[in-house]
Amino acid sequence: MSREIIVLGAGMVGVSIAWHLVRRGHSVVLVDRREPGRETSFGNAGIIQREAVKPYPFPRDLGTLARVLPNRAVDIRYRLGGVMRAAGPLLHYWQHSSPRRYDSIVPEYASLISLALDTHAPMIAAAGAEALVRKEGWLEVYRTVEGLDAERREAEEAASRFRVNHRLLDADALQALEPHLVGGLAGAIHWLDSWTVADPGALVQAYAASMEAAGGRLMRAEVSDISRAGQGWRVTTDQGALEAGELVLAMGPWSGDWLSRQGISVPLFVKRGYHMHYAAKGEARLGNWVMDAEVGYLLAPMRAGIRLTTGAELARREAPPDHGQLAAAERVARRFFPLGERLDAEPWKGARPCTPDMKPVIGPVPDRQGLWLAFGHGHHGFTLGPATGRLLAEMIDGEPTAIDMAPFRVDRF
Repeated sequence: MSREIIVLGAGMVGVSIAWHLVRRGHSVVLVDRREPGRETSFGNAGIIQREAVKPYPFPRDLGTLARVLPNRAVDIRYRLGGVMRAAGPLLHYWQHSSPRRYDSIVPEYASLISLALDTHAPMIAAAGAEALVRKEGWLEVYRTVEGLDAERREAEEAASRFRVNHRLLDADALQALEPHLVGGLAGAIHWLDSWTVADPGALVQAYAASMEAAGGRLMRAEVSDISRAGQGWRVTTDQGALEAGELVLAMGPWSGDWLSRQGISVPLFVKRGYHMHYAAKGEARLGNWVMDAEVGYLLAPMRAGIRLTTGAELARREAPPDHGQLAAAERVARRFFPLGERLDAEPWKGARPCTPDMKPVIGPVPDRQGLWLAFGHGHHGFTLGPATGRLLAEMIDGEPTAIDMAPFRVDRF
């Protein structure tokens, strides 16, 4: 039976939910203050990460902590105020990263990742977005034999447990594939299953246009209030009020703010990130998405230029930007690959919505009939948006879900 449904948030997750609901015959309004794919979904590395079967744990070994504490690392930086403000969730993040707890989280997380390609594929086809997508995998490059060997063991485990395909590149094979990278590298893991996207924001926009073409409605508006309206929900915006029987909250790092207004507390925190686009010097060419794994940044040959994306910054969501992490990554990257001039006027900054147990929140809110949640995907919202859309649509329609959704319920906290 067709339902009136409002979806708040037009990033990859919200757009994907709206796309699936419209395809099921529901009347859907997708609301965001900006155009689709212009917030967190815009600035990522542009990889649909089928290999990402393990979420990012909090570092617990003394070596990593000693390296991070001086706050000069490329892969992770922090601001004391942001850490103090998120002290509770971060403590629980550390606890969930213990070997025992983490080992139980991985198969639950991997069940989501396993759906990534199968759920992106029909959306890519419907949107006519094939030109944006390459299906050649990406490279995780290592400078040391020790680092490469450790990742090789991880890759072999992922292959045996989760059917993730890879190939091991030695130094010569890597040099042949990417001749303009610095010499003396140990080699790389070539993750074969994952897909790369030349313009992540454009892919989200293409999915949104496909949703509209199928009968959905896109509304650009600033939300000022969410409240119950009889048996349904009312959303007040600067473009007028909307009412529907079902409301989906998919507002990424802003989701916690709106839930708190409903008296619901979720331990959400953010990992911020930056990117900048560069030209290549002279005749240099980067053919693949390449992570300098032991340093902690990624280079991606995108439409706008070679995108450098940083690791994580633990800070308040709305804190002013600090470009030190990007500058540090750029200094290393210029010795790794011959980058030319910067192509953007200013670095891009975004915030990834994270939960202490590293799993997103997907599903209904107990005791709030018609209120559905989809956020907290951390580094992998771009990868997991379509899977989330399919699963939430199945839940809304009361159908069996493709995987067990109990690990992603909001009342697990």
